[in-house]
Amino acid sequence: MVKDSYLVGLIGAGIGPSLSPALHEREADRQGLRYLYRLIDIDVLGVAPEAVGDLVRAARDLGFDGLNITHPCKQLVIEHLDALSPQAEALGAVNTVVFDGGRAIGHNTDVTGFAASFARGLPDARLERVVQLGAGGAGAAVAHALLTLGAGSVTVVDALPDRAGSLAAQLNRQFGAGRVDAGGPERLAALLAGADGVVHATPTGMAAHPGLPFAAELLRPGLWVAEVVYRPLETELLRVARGVGCAVLDGGGMAVFQAADAFRLVTGRVADASRMLSDIAELAGAVPAGARVDMAPRP
Repeated sequence: MVKDSYLVGLIGAGIGPSLSPALHEREADRQGLRYLYRLIDIDVLGVAPEAVGDLVRAARDLGFDGLNITHPCKQLVIEHLDALSPQAEALGAVNTVVFDGGRAIGHNTDVTGFAASFARGLPDARLERVVQLGAGGAGAAVAHALLTLGAGSVTVVDALPDRAGSLAAQLNRQFGAGRVDAGGPERLAALLAGADGVVHATPTGMAAHPGLPFAAELLRPGLWVAEVVYRPLETELLRVARGVGCAVLDGGGMAVFQAADAFRLVTGRVADASRMLSDIAELAGAVPAGARVDMAPRP
């Protein structure tokens, strides 16, 4: 049912700096909707990620229309939902929950969000050999998107080798044997030496988790670098990568395109992603997210 008033929230850890409330509310304002978007930060509440089920039930009982789900709850939330969209079920990760007649339905808009951002921001990037760092909820979506974009092979590296192996096995069943490999951090240097590009899909670089996800010495000219973290838009990884001459893609485009898809799922209305790209650029004080950046080293 299409309405003109919505209550939506975001469940995750360390989400205080999130731009999601402003992104959703600005687009809703332009469409003449009353749209309240609230942060439900498990760090602030002092609860464990496993409490996500209680939070989803509370939101439903309080009359929320939907929720976004982020790190570290995208996989944990699944057992607390009544149904999953085919894509969320295939990925084993949920980033959007829509309440429909008392039922909580899980969706995943990260796949389409990353694919749209990558196609817009790095249209000429080679995809023969891609390394992905991170096999969590966002990582599952990104790897899926890379394969749908035509990546020849993707190697998923994670600090938890079993998690990387599980994701690789799942994706090989979907896309064909041998398309996805898995490994631990000890393989990262060798893998990056022969890769066309690397996608970073861990929380490192977020405002609450600053730093580099791997040694700066592993970056080199000719390697493209795509980031999932969008707050800040310029993570330390992207700053260093630009400095050595890598083509880079910030996480803002993925944030916008997945948000636009989530907005549509909750409201039934189509969001204007181009306006939202301008919004995130203004909100973050950076160049438009999703724009291609192909820079020489900074002076």
